[in-house]
Amino acid sequence: MIQLLFLVLFAEGAVALLLMVKVGPLRELAMRAVDQVKTGKGPATVKTLACTLSVILMSSVASILKIQNRGLKVGTVSPMDQVLWRTHLLEASLIGYTLFLAFVIDRLHHYLRKLMTLRKTSSTSREEVEKLQMENRSLREKEEKSSSEMKKLQREIAKLNESMKKLKSETEEHERKASTAEAHVNALQKQSEELLLEYDRLLEDNQILQTQLLSRG
Repeated sequence: MIQLLFLVLFAEGAVALLLMVKVGPLRELAMRAVDQVKTGKGPATVKTLACTLSVILMSSVASILKIQNRGLKVGTVSPMDQVLWRTHLLEASLIGYTLFLAFVIDRLHHYLRKLMTLRKTSSTSREEVEKLQMENRSLREKEEKSSSEMKKLQREIAKLNESMKKLKSETEEHERKASTAEAHVNALQKQSEELLLEYDRLLEDNQILQTQLLSRG
């Protein structure tokens, strides 16, 4: 029994050490071994063994106390009781350490699994954050590009407005010149009509003079 407890204790110590210290792929192997123990009928078997060891531990503690009480009553402890006391003490110590290491291994496995899950979640969150940053950077680039295009369009619109103002002023100038030319043409037409009237009057006067001259001759 004691040799088996020593073997179990060394095995648990090795597993606990591998879980605490990362040595190549050995931690992953230890995690898989504990996973297999915790799946299927493993938990029930472990609980049964733990209950059995607890009963043996209490029996050993009771035997130790019984031997101590007997020694106190008699005043001396016989060599046989000393051997039994040491055997029960060693057995109880080994069982206690075995149960304690089993609890430590269980907690280490639990927290390591949680840590691995958190690392995966953190890695996924980091990838999502990087993706969002890339999208944000892309949106900023698009926004800058759109802003530059807007500024370019605004400059073109300003140029077109200036061209339209220039054309409008030139059109007004042409209209003003056209109206001036039209007024000048009207004045020339009026003057021409007056000259024609004067010419007709002079012709009439000339005819009258010719008629008078002929009548006198």
